[in-house]
Amino acid sequence: MLQDIGQTGVKGSRIALGAMRMNALEVKEAEKVVSASLENGINFFDHADIYGGGESEKRFHSALKNLNIKREDVILQSKCGIRKGFFDFSKAHILASVDGILERLETEYLDFLVLHRPDALWEPEEVAEAFRQLKTAGKVRHYGVSNQNRSQMEFLQSYLDEPLAVNQLQLSPVHAPMISSGLEVNMTTPGANDRDGGIIDYCRLNKVTIQAWSPFQIDLSKGLFLGNPDYKELNDTITRLAEKYGVSDEAIIVAWILRHPAKIQTVVGSMNPDRIKRIAEAEKIELTRPEWYEIYTKAGHSLP
Repeated sequence: MLQDIGQTGVKGSRIALGAMRMNALEVKEAEKVVSASLENGINFFDHADIYGGGESEKRFHSALKNLNIKREDVILQSKCGIRKGFFDFSKAHILASVDGILERLETEYLDFLVLHRPDALWEPEEVAEAFRQLKTAGKVRHYGVSNQNRSQMEFLQSYLDEPLAVNQLQLSPVHAPMISSGLEVNMTTPGANDRDGGIIDYCRLNKVTIQAWSPFQIDLSKGLFLGNPDYKELNDTITRLAEKYGVSDEAIIVAWILRHPAKIQTVVGSMNPDRIKRIAEAEKIELTRPEWYEIYTKAGHSLP
């Protein structure tokens, strides 16, 4: 199933494949991953210039070429801005990064370019000029950000000629601060801490597509909650619902994200074709409101 990505007019799959780990695959294995994605309705592929030191983009292109898949049949997104030990949103780095990305992907353009995490030293005028130059040259069609809060997005948007299309944010049933802060309003509970300025409501109001990354993780340091004994009640709930709907546990988690009315696009990083197929089953179901809240509370969150 396809959905609008921002206000761009681009129709992308509700589930996207993140290619961070593709550098670890042989080209033949990468072909199977790309094929499984497309066969299961995933046409949106998320890259970054730092993934595998650029090798992930090269493997992806080789797979696409060997499978004789036309460029116009896929949506390509890549990110730039992270460098060794620092962030860099300078005009020179953005332009150089895009040239490198296009060379590795062997494509004339990116559908989306995303700024990879915030840069404390960014100059919005430089970012805007880089975006204009890339747009004029036909190298990038649309733009987005990752891990930015409301004020950062508003600040950058004030310098741009067109609306930002996406914001890539970490979200899972366990890692859900942007949901908790909206539920625990005016409370003194831990979840009431608004860390991002009401980013979900801001993105909904401005038709920005949130891209949820790491949907199966607790956080970057603690790993997965699926199968984790510290989250037994959550896993038991997920398994029960998976049996009810006849899908995998992974599909239930992705369905939980897709159920949110913000029309959040979920980015999954599996390099296992069978698992990609299982995850794609999420689109076959729609969790009820009580089921959605049950997963949320079993993940350790409280309701007022």
